[in-house]
Amino acid sequence: MVNQSKKVRNLFENLPEEEEFSLCGIDEAGRGPLAGPLVVAGVILLQRINGLQDSKKLDAKRRERLYERILERSRYHLVVIPPAEIDGHGISWCLRKALAEIVAVLGEPGVRFLFDGNSRYGVMEITTMVKADGKIREVSAASILAKVTRDRIMVQQAQIYPQYGFEQHKGYGTAEHLEAIERYGLCPIHRRSFHLKKLSDVPTLF
Repeated sequence: MVNQSKKVRNLFENLPEEEEFSLCGIDEAGRGPLAGPLVVAGVILLQRINGLQDSKKLDAKRRERLYERILERSRYHLVVIPPAEIDGHGISWCLRKALAEIVAVLGEPGVRFLFDGNSRYGVMEITTMVKADGKIREVSAASILAKVTRDRIMVQQAQIYPQYGFEQHKGYGTAEHLEAIERYGLCPIHRRSFHLKKLSDVPTLF
């Protein structure tokens, strides 16, 4: 077990002052795009890693280098939820499912879970902290794992559906992406429940 800093310890209620615990940081990538999966990562660091930071504040090369180090120096679990499941159940249901799975896989005596944000989505074992991805190293690591995993998936999907430019915008609602949808319609990895009202009449590609 790792004896956590006072800043982290104060997040957890009813924790004995001298109790040691391991922290599992959790973060997601892909909550808001118009296409592609939701990816949620849980990370328990086993060794120190320098340079961890909110993935959005790192360039792609730095994220890739840290990604490999995190895989080598942690216990982790990744949950990838496809667009069809997001459409069928909603993003909140999918987040709850992912959080519960991470708790089930990485949970053991002495492990505490910290999720970036302000909602635990009904998973009572979770503690939350706004902007934890920029403050707590384990959550920063989870942020990097989730983002790099999702970015790689979207680059792969760009090879299947090159007309949409997924390798550039990763499925987010950029002007170029919206223009491609208007021109080509929706493809199988688009989230039907997410597309904008002004695109409500666009055809389905398949």
